Amino acid sequence: MAASLRTFCIAVSRRSVRPFSSSCVTLAGKKWRLENGLAHSGSEYGPLTDLPDWSYADGRPAPLLKGQIRRQKQREEFARRAVYLSAEVDEGMKRWQEKKEEEKQKEEHNEIQMFLKCRRRESRGQEG
Repeated sequence: MAASLRTFCIAVSRRSVRPFSSSCVTLAGKKWRLENGLAHSGSEYGPLTDLPDWSYADGRPAPLLKGQIRRQKQREEFARRAVYLSAEVDEGMKRWQEKKEEEKQKEEHNEIQMFLKCRRRESRGQEG
């Protein structure tokens, strides 16, 4: 009996027109979530992943799970990096402004020097 069932299953699988695929199960709802501004998978963030699964009867919170601790550390590291990069951009903008002001002052100084040289030449030419 078992041999005939095995033979039947093999024969059916050979004659099957449609291939077997499980990818639609893993992608279920991805397009909708992305269109609505949510994560591409339902388990990245949100109340179902961030909040504890249970709590004690007296109201104490449950200890954090490993995944929750890992996600919390990732978010903290991301926030630290964002603050660091923001400070770096601010420092770069400050240096750029200072350099721009310095160049402007040099240019004004050069214009004044050129003007004074011209005036000296004119005054020397009138004397002689």
